[in-house]
Amino acid sequence: MTTTDMSMGKIIFYEDRNFQGRHYETSSDCSELTSYLSRCHSCRVESGCFMVYDRPNYMGNQYFMKRGEYADYTSMMGMRDSIRSCRMIPMHRGQFRMRIYERENFGGQMNELMDDCDNIMDRYRMNDCQSCHVMDGHWLMYEQPHYRGRMMYMRPGEYRSFRDMGMSGMRWMSMRRIMDSCY
Repeated sequence: MTTTDMSMGKIIFYEDRNFQGRHYETSSDCSELTSYLSRCHSCRVESGCFMVYDRPNYMGNQYFMKRGEYADYTSMMGMRDSIRSCRMIPMHRGQFRMRIYERENFGGQMNELMDDCDNIMDRYRMNDCQSCHVMDGHWLMYEQPHYRGRMMYMRPGEYRSFRDMGMSGMRWMSMRRIMDSCY
């Protein structure tokens, strides 16, 4: 049995670096932060884990943020622009399961993961991952081995084509479970 708890998580966004200027606090998803702030250059995660995006509607580059202070995350994370949207990652207790596929529409070689994988090439002899099905838990996928490079948040569901999701030309080479230790 698995459980997902949406009640935990709190993030505060600030217009300026070093937690200055106007602020906006949320414990849920926000598809457009500019409705509340003209810009966002620092934030404080008081509890939980969040994905933040540099474009509205959960688009663009994604960044994982766990409990902590991010006084100037633009220079710290190499982010070129302000945070424009955020998604709270629910706490998950239970098993983790994800099937990764070499090709779009669940084609080609398939492997099932129940734990972190730091390199799909070494572990499964897969050159690429172009679709996946997340059955249990919440995951981060990285474009390079050993959890480096750009990342993508995957919650339970079917993802038939990363290219159709705007991730054209990217290869996903490592996957990590988002554990409740960030709460």
